[in-house]
Amino acid sequence: MTEPRTVVQQLVTANLILANEGVLDAFGHVSVRDPDQPNQFLLSTSKAPELVVAQDIISYGLDSEPVAPPTAALYAERYIHGEIYRARPDVLAICHHHSPAVLPFCVAGKPLVPVYQHGAMMGAHVPLWDSRDDFGDTNLLVVNSEQGASLARSLGDAKMVLMRHHGATVVGADLQELVFRAVTACKNAEFLYRALALGAVEGLTAGEVEKAARVPPMAMARAWQLWAGRVA
Repeated sequence: MTEPRTVVQQLVTANLILANEGVLDAFGHVSVRDPDQPNQFLLSTSKAPELVVAQDIISYGLDSEPVAPPTAALYAERYIHGEIYRARPDVLAICHHHSPAVLPFCVAGKPLVPVYQHGAMMGAHVPLWDSRDDFGDTNLLVVNSEQGASLARSLGDAKMVLMRHHGATVVGADLQELVFRAVTACKNAEFLYRALALGAVEGLTAGEVEKAARVPPMAMARAWQLWAGRVA
């Protein structure tokens, strides 16, 4: 059994890292599946990620509703997490963000392809979810289970999904992998955006993506140690 305080503190650290590294700002959120209750996940109450502390973390069911009556406001888009956890048993951590590095691709609808080694972590194909396909005009937020399930279907078995004119959602097998993927995907977006200003860009080959995506856990742990040190 995992010590509850350990996973809660890891989730707090993930919030702080993703805020410090420019993935999250006042908005966006990160969650982790409860290691002892697979049908529940841990997520902060509604708070800027940079300000999250252990006391803000509460448990939610896969219906994205809190297990116990909340004493603070909740993230409106918590349904992103519950529906992806419901659809993807392999996913143990999720981040939804609106990074300035990724938003141009969400707005323009242009493919976000891996162009450097660690960019391969986001996979060869990053799908684009258009909420209009199922719901017509909305306020662009994912505020109920139906919208969350639609997003989860677009994600499919991918590692990341772009959301038209909104942001991105990234998944991982644990918090360290999730954080590494979210940060490096944003770096990849920056590199791709700059390279496109120089002309046509050829992304990594399918074989390169497959091989480069096998980042050793010790390498991700090294990055986590560095990033966590910056917010200690």
